[in-house]
Amino acid sequence: MSSSFFNKYLLPGFIFQSLIIGGGYGTGRELVEFFLSEGPVYGLINMGIATVIWSVVLAICFEFSRIGKHYEYRSFLKDLLGKLWIGYEYLYLVGLVLVVSVMGSASGEIFSEMFQVKEIVGVVIMMLLVGLIVFYGTSLIEKLLSIWSIILYAAFIIMFIAVFNMFSTEISSTFSLQQKGNSLAIGGIKYAAYNIGLAPAILFCVRHLETRKEAILSGVFAGVIGMVPALIMFLAMLSQYPLIISESVPVNLILDKIGWNYFKIIFQVVLFGTFIETGVSLIHGFNERILSVNQNLKDHWRALIGVALLIGSIFIANAVGLIGLIAKGYGAITWGYWIIFVIPILTIGAKRIFKNG
Repeated sequence: MSSSFFNKYLLPGFIFQSLIIGGGYGTGRELVEFFLSEGPVYGLINMGIATVIWSVVLAICFEFSRIGKHYEYRSFLKDLLGKLWIGYEYLYLVGLVLVVSVMGSASGEIFSEMFQVKEIVGVVIMMLLVGLIVFYGTSLIEKLLSIWSIILYAAFIIMFIAVFNMFSTEISSTFSLQQKGNSLAIGGIKYAAYNIGLAPAILFCVRHLETRKEAILSGVFAGVIGMVPALIMFLAMLSQYPLIISESVPVNLILDKIGWNYFKIIFQVVLFGTFIETGVSLIHGFNERILSVNQNLKDHWRALIGVALLIGSIFIANAVGLIGLIAKGYGAITWGYWIIFVIPILTIGAKRIFKNG
């Protein structure tokens, strides 16, 4: 596989997956909330709907970015929304606080469980690694995020093969447990918007795209690449359905059932890396936005801005209360993304692209 093919058609998908994987996706909790809670069959339908939305939005997003040479969210949203672009800036920062606060909490818990140390140790290590990576900028970030995404895929696939070998009968039998009255679409629509709203953070990878075909196909592939690990996790969780619905960290129940202690440690290390991936994606997106108005931004400021955002987000989460922040914040911000980004890119953005073509 040539590096050109990888950079054009696979890299944007891996970076998108790095952005969204975070604490809730990687642990399986978000997949329970948005998909498995709707039942096995309806859950899969909702996942399909979310994938389609991701692919369509990303395809338009990448092409709009390519033709306008917008490689950070500030110029992208200014072109899309005019003076109203500042509304997205507020949403972006709120989303960053929400995601990083969850990520910080999950990092502390996982690190504490692995090494029997205080949770603050895991949080500090996560912050230092994020700061170090964003210090080196786009080139290193693209390489690290793509490599870790491949490692993530491998870990998820190994987990599913093990679960399927042990519980294939249980997995297939769960489809008969589907209850009527569940939603065919709402979970997928909410989950798609909740994750796709931060997509402008990864526009730095659009620099590799040169034609409309490349941008459209890259966007379509990115939506699929972003959802495949979720599909693998969803099918694995069916082996413990419906018991797994009440688990706060569903993936731990699956790993315990597999019974491979060494693999559980490896998987937790991979999950810890996904928190760093998400933090790097969000903070690098913000750094690129600052760089667009201040070309003299030094590398050490990239790291300092990153660490400051991480500390500020975790401080806000502790002050407000993480549970309340998630409960009240996620629902509101999901519809905010639909109004200020998803609907405009599907209408104004699509119209501009077709007119330009």
